[in-house]
Amino acid sequence: MKIAIAQLNPTVGNLSCNTEAILWAIDEARKQGAELVVFSELAVCGYPPRDLLQVEGFVRECAQTAKMIGELHTKDIAIVLGTPLPIEVDAQGLDIDPDAHPHIANSLVVYKNNAFVGYYDKRLLPTYDVFDEDRYFVAGDQSRVFDINGVKIGLAICEDLWKGHDAGFADRYADEADPVQQLVDAGAEIVIAPSASPYALHKDERHREILIRHAIRHRVPVVSVNQVGANDDLIFSGQSCAVDPDGRVSALAKPFEEELLVIDTGALEPIDAKPDDDERMIVDALTLGIRDYLAKCGFERACIGLSGGIDSALVATLAARALGPDQVVGASMPGRFSSEGSKTDAFDLARNLGIECVSMPIDPGFAGLSESLNPAFSELGHKTLGQTLPDLTQENLQSRIRGTMMMALSNRTGALVLTTGNKSEIAVGYCTLYGDMNGGLAVIADLPKTMVFRVCRYINEHSAELGFKRPPIPVSTIEKPPSAELAPNQLDSDSLPEYEILDEIVHRHIERHQSVSRIIEETRFDPELVRRFCTLIDRNEYKRQQMAVGLRVTSKAFGPGRRMPIAQRWTR
Repeated sequence: MKIAIAQLNPTVGNLSCNTEAILWAIDEARKQGAELVVFSELAVCGYPPRDLLQVEGFVRECAQTAKMIGELHTKDIAIVLGTPLPIEVDAQGLDIDPDAHPHIANSLVVYKNNAFVGYYDKRLLPTYDVFDEDRYFVAGDQSRVFDINGVKIGLAICEDLWKGHDAGFADRYADEADPVQQLVDAGAEIVIAPSASPYALHKDERHREILIRHAIRHRVPVVSVNQVGANDDLIFSGQSCAVDPDGRVSALAKPFEEELLVIDTGALEPIDAKPDDDERMIVDALTLGIRDYLAKCGFERACIGLSGGIDSALVATLAARALGPDQVVGASMPGRFSSEGSKTDAFDLARNLGIECVSMPIDPGFAGLSESLNPAFSELGHKTLGQTLPDLTQENLQSRIRGTMMMALSNRTGALVLTTGNKSEIAVGYCTLYGDMNGGLAVIADLPKTMVFRVCRYINEHSAELGFKRPPIPVSTIEKPPSAELAPNQLDSDSLPEYEILDEIVHRHIERHQSVSRIIEETRFDPELVRRFCTLIDRNEYKRQQMAVGLRVTSKAFGPGRRMPIAQRWTR
C-alpha cells in the first residue's frame, strides 16, 4: 500500500490555516499516487489545545472541520485525521453536538471517497510531565481495524505505542491491555500511529527503538506520523518514520521540518537512521521554537540585550538564524562595571550576524534612581547604594534598569524581548526577577551552561552548514570566564561552583528527582555544596513561576511539566 505521511506544523486553534495545510497534503498525496494519507494526532486543532477543549464551540468546530474535510476532499483517496470528538458518533458520520455529549475523546477519523469509514479513540491517556490528557479526554476502550483497499489497517495514537516507556512512566500502564497486541489479534496487517510527541534530547531515538520492538514482535510494518513545529514551550521534531516487519527503519522524515513522505509498504528498504549530533538537534530545535513562537503569537521582530557574554550571544545567534538578521535588534547596555571587552564583543557579535545593535548606557538611569532611593534608604536607617560592596540591591537595580529599558525598546519597536538566562542559573536563582528575566520568551531556559558552551562551539565550527557567512560568536566570548559584571571584578565562580559540578547537581535534582543524600552518595561532591545548591533550587521556585515561557529541550524543563509549590517546607 502506498501511504503518505503528512508531517505538518499546525497552529493550536487556527482551524482555517490547519485545514489549508491538510487539504494541500491530501491533494499532493493523491498526485503522488498514495492510497492513504495519515496526519498527526489532533492535526485539525494542533497539539496541545489544553483548555481550549473546554471553551464552548471549540470541539464542535473541530468536528465540523474534520467532517467537511472527509466528505468533500477525499475522492479517490483515504485519510486518517486526528481531531477531538464528542464520544458519541453514529453510522452517518460525526455527531457534532458536544452539548448533548459533553465528554470528548482524542480521536482519529477515517474517510475514503468522501464517505465516513469509522473512528478510533485513544486508549492510553498520558497524565504526567507536560501531559494532562485525563483532564480533557475519556479513554477509548476498543481496538479499530479498517479495510482500506483490501489491506487491514490498525490504528493507535501516540501513547498507545509508547506506554510510557519513552519517559520512564511504564508502571502507569502495568495493568492495561496492550493496544498494539490487540490490533494484531484483530487482524491488522499494518499499524499506523499518529502522534504529537514533544521533543526532548534523545527521545526520538527511544521512540524508534519502541517502534522497532513492535514491528519485530508482531511481524507487521509500523508507521508513526508525528507533529512538527512549536507551540508555546513545546517543540515537536517530527521525524515521522516507517519500520518494516524485520525492525528496519525504512523511511524517516526530516527533523524540525514539514514534509510529505510517500512510502510503499510492499517495497520497504532499510535506510541509515543515524541520529544527528546533540548540538545540531538543539540548534535546530531552538531555531524552530523561536520562529514558531513569534509567528504564532503575531510578532515579526525580536530584541535582545547583548552583554558580551556567552548566553546572550547564543540567543542572538539563534534568533538571527530563526528570523533573519534584519528582524533582530541587539542592545548593548553598559554600566559602570562593564568591561571594554564585553562591549567590544557585543558589537563584534552583531557585525558577524548582520544584526543592528544600539547602545543604551544604564549609568544615567542608575544615577537618577539612586538620587530618589538613597534619601529614603538613609531615612530608614539603611546604607545607600554602593556604600559598601558587594551590594546585592545595587546589583539587582542595574539588572532591573536593563530589563526596563529592554521592555521600552520592545514597546517602541514592536519587537519581542528574548531573555537570555540558562537553566543552570535559573535553577539556583542566579538571575534577577524583573531584570534579566524580563521578556516574552526564555530561549535557553532549559539549556545547562555546559551545553551552552558546547552549542556555541558547534555553531562556530559548523557556521557555513548552519547558514552563517562566518563563525558568528567571538572567540573571546567563549573563552573568557563568565560574569554578570554587576560588581567590580565579579565572576560567576564567586557565587557558583564550576558549571560541570553545578549542572550535574541540577540534572540529578531536577530531571532525575534525586534527593540530596543520593546526589552526595553517587557523585562524591562536597556534601555542604550539594545541600546549599539543592536548597537554592527549591527556594527559587517563586522566580521561575514568574519567568517567560521557556523552550523545552530536556526531559524535565521549568514550566507546565514541573509543578512545584512555592510556599513549602519539605527538605530533602
